[in-house]
Amino acid sequence: MQLRDRVFLLLGGTGGIGQALVEPLVQAGARLIIASRTIDEKPRVIAREETPGTIMTVRLDLSADDLDHQLVGLSERFPVIDGVIHCAGSNHFASISQAPVRAIDEQIAVNLRSAIIVARHFAPRFSQRGTGALVFVGSTFGSIGFPGYTAYCATKFGLRGFSEALRRELADTGVEVMYVAPRATATAMNPEAVNAMNKALGNVMDAPEAVAGQILKAMKKGQKRRFLGWPEKLFVVLNSLLPRLVDKAMLKQLPVIRRFLDSGATQ
Repeated sequence: MQLRDRVFLLLGGTGGIGQALVEPLVQAGARLIIASRTIDEKPRVIAREETPGTIMTVRLDLSADDLDHQLVGLSERFPVIDGVIHCAGSNHFASISQAPVRAIDEQIAVNLRSAIIVARHFAPRFSQRGTGALVFVGSTFGSIGFPGYTAYCATKFGLRGFSEALRRELADTGVEVMYVAPRATATAMNPEAVNAMNKALGNVMDAPEAVAGQILKAMKKGQKRRFLGWPEKLFVVLNSLLPRLVDKAMLKQLPVIRRFLDSGATQ
């Protein structure tokens, strides 16, 4: 995938993995339009001898009912957009009986609905142009259901399926569709209960910068799908072929998971 001189719309670029992607994308020669519902619309310049570039910031509410209309206005303002990186996300660590409806709605809207609407808007434009890129950042939990993340897993499973179907639908066009699935990542989105649980379970949490580096590597290689982390990549395959083995492993972990799930220290 070409990065130099490509104009990417970066969704979720103000925190976690998205924020970690900004610097390496600019260093690779890309121009960025960073969208968030909480930022000021002020352009800034990253000056590098080898890669000077401009970063524009715009407001975009991915959970809004009128997201499609917001995207029309954005395209009219920035018709040069020829790539989208969707790494916005929302999660909520709680048992299903304790999950607030608003948190469920937010996860569906941000993690899944917005990705579909964004693709619906840009895919025909990119197809007509003969080139374009749609990059979706999912999760290992898009392949492995995990206790306490039932709604989150549902949205990420949906995102993985959507990106796969979309890639096949656009296979005869010039549009590249990529899905990248990080494992647990140390971002502010995780409440302390989750950090403590991962430590107790021995789960490795990657730094956002490390994940961003892997995403950039996958983009440069033009990989259609990439799962990050070991042994998580193995578990993804096992869960697909022999889910009962993963069921048993999760059952053994469940007492530890419940200790943090029911601690009251949820997000």
